[in-house]
Amino acid sequence: MGKNPAGSNPLPYGDAIRNYNRHWTPVHLDFVVLNLGQCVLLAVELGGVKEGGKSGDWGAIAFCADPFGSGFCVMQHSN
Repeated sequence: MGKNPAGSNPLPYGDAIRNYNRHWTPVHLDFVVLNLGQCVLLAVELGGVKEGGKSGDWGAIAFCADPFGSGFCVMQHSN
């Protein structure tokens, strides 16, 4: 399934305009994973972007967005 072009109408009825810019959403998901690097690579392969990240004694986190600009985080805790 391909991404429809920005500026096209996503609705069968109405005048909305498709926009893939980063946007705020009231829902934010955090995923705790066993292999942070592998999960981020998969997210990017599927059309997402990694926007940043940080790490510490507690583990690491990657700040990401899906192809529609919805943010989510992927975290791996230290053992």
